[in-house]
Amino acid sequence: MEPNTKLPKGQAAMYMTTPGGKRFDKIVLNMTAKSNDTDPNDNVWTVKKNVTYQKIRGFGGAFTDAATMNIMSLSEGARKNLISAYFSPTEGIEYTLGRVPMGSCDFSTRPYTYDDTPEDLELTKFALAEEDMKYKIPVIKSAMQMSERKINLFGSPWTAPAWMKTSNNETGKGTLKGKAGNPYHKAWANYFVKFLDEYKKQGVDFWGLTTQNEPTDGEISHFPFQAMGWTAESQRDWIASDLGPALDQAGYSNISLMILDDNRLWLPGWATTVLNNGTAAMYVDGIAVHWYMDQLVPANVLSFTHDDLPDYFVLSTEACQGFWPWDDKVLLGNWNRAVEYSTDIRENLKHWVVGWTDWNLALNMSGGPNWDHNGADAAIIVDSKKDEFYKQPMYYIMGHFSKFIPEGSVRVEIQGPPYKEEDQWMMAFSLPDGSMVVVMYGFFVEAHIHDPDAGFINFQQLDGGITTVQWWP
Repeated sequence: MEPNTKLPKGQAAMYMTTPGGKRFDKIVLNMTAKSNDTDPNDNVWTVKKNVTYQKIRGFGGAFTDAATMNIMSLSEGARKNLISAYFSPTEGIEYTLGRVPMGSCDFSTRPYTYDDTPEDLELTKFALAEEDMKYKIPVIKSAMQMSERKINLFGSPWTAPAWMKTSNNETGKGTLKGKAGNPYHKAWANYFVKFLDEYKKQGVDFWGLTTQNEPTDGEISHFPFQAMGWTAESQRDWIASDLGPALDQAGYSNISLMILDDNRLWLPGWATTVLNNGTAAMYVDGIAVHWYMDQLVPANVLSFTHDDLPDYFVLSTEACQGFWPWDDKVLLGNWNRAVEYSTDIRENLKHWVVGWTDWNLALNMSGGPNWDHNGADAAIIVDSKKDEFYKQPMYYIMGHFSKFIPEGSVRVEIQGPPYKEEDQWMMAFSLPDGSMVVVMYGFFVEAHIHDPDAGFINFQQLDGGITTVQWWP
């Protein structure tokens, strides 16, 4: 990979990744004043910069225990190369989002929280775990040092300590004891403050928080790994009564607080229930969604949510492949899994979502470690025995967005021919540096991108796959 260096006016850089083996292969095209195709029905896609949509927050992945353990299992050189692959401007795809579990999740080697001392409502025993100090924080700091872009970290909790919960268990069905405003709800709000404080002491600041990872999991009997149940109503009341005021009083009013952090099938109802309450809405900035079951719920619900609540951003905060029990966990080199990523990213961006976050940054050859044996695939797979790692097609798909669409970019309209199919698409973005970017997927013959301010980019894409084009008008 190379920096996306500015080209002279009249030239465009095209980067291609294909099922046949191209990986960010670059060619430079000269723009023309007219389309070089005389067919009046030619495949012209016109960029309309004055028709704008959402401002992009970015793309990234999660610094889980499993991911950072795998990264730290490599030798110093290999470890540096892996972190560079995600965050370096010269060698990487320049992620700008990083999700950090607040305590353990299934992708840990053990269940734990930061205060497992029963009835410690003042959180006097609160302390970051070995996993934070030895794995997560060192990898996060290395990423921050390598990146020229700001990495926006956001924390997500899987469960409160068992003693705060009705189930007295970190797994299975259970909620916080009592109702909003009671000592357990206030202690759980202060737990978030302690988390931010302790990471700040280590030199790591957070951009955002989600209120609970997949709150509906904690409503399922015998749920197998860490979870805690909320309804939209109970989440609303806790934010208004406890979490929002606690963050404000501790000086964290600038934190971007996100609700839901679950599948989009709960939209728009969950969001409207929380945000139609003026007090809760005052503390919330966004709505977090996961990609599981997206095939069952039309993406229109994202647009409906945006239309109902235009002042709140929607961010995709988790996705992975190989998550179903019957799936192969790791499929090295699998192209179909990458295509599903590109389809979902495009669908989300088309419906006002401001960014897309992958799950584990790196997993091992078995799709772990995961204490509940709930393995999955990842964009980078580590083989610590060989001191190697493998970039999956999913990694390159992520890079076609993350490398070329930095924070602050704006999605703009691009209008294609009326006969285009859903498996052949383009998306356009206006970047803060004045350049334009188009990401496209599919098989194109004699296609043309038209920028009225710069001319035509004429090309063929006979290998299919995903391509990013950038030019400076």
